[in-house]
Amino acid sequence: MKGQLIKNQTKMDSSLSVSVKYGFFISLGLIGYFLILRLFGLHQNIWLRILNGAIMAYGLYAAIKSYKLASGMEFNYTEGFKTGLFTGFIGTFLFMIFMAIYLFHLDPEFMNSILQKFLNGNYGGGMLLFIILIEGFASTVVLTLSFMQIFKNSKKIGQFE
Repeated sequence: MKGQLIKNQTKMDSSLSVSVKYGFFISLGLIGYFLILRLFGLHQNIWLRILNGAIMAYGLYAAIKSYKLASGMEFNYTEGFKTGLFTGFIGTFLFMIFMAIYLFHLDPEFMNSILQKFLNGNYGGGMLLFIILIEGFASTVVLTLSFMQIFKNSKKIGQFE
């Protein structure tokens, strides 16, 4: 019994360390991409945000794959799914913190122009942060569900021909 608890604790620690590591890399990717767009004056083009999804997808895929390789035969759907969710939530949360600092302290004019252009000035900067958070969480859930179809261990025996 005690050995099983230690094994489960080790597995959870491994999942959490993978999530923190790749969540941090996702946030760095999102921040770097935003700053590159800002450098070229393209940060207000909403269609370029689609690449945020690609950054998130790559990070989640790499995190789940890394956790599966570390777990070996102990890998299960639930732990892989939790790893993907934690990774995406950490990456999204760190990116949201960066955007809060950027919007409220470094470039409030950008925040005002986004609010006017897309939300008719009816909401405050908190709404932009909420949108970033929901967008990140939603893409995390969808992408994690999708990637777990690739990484899950199948219990099916071969098909009859």
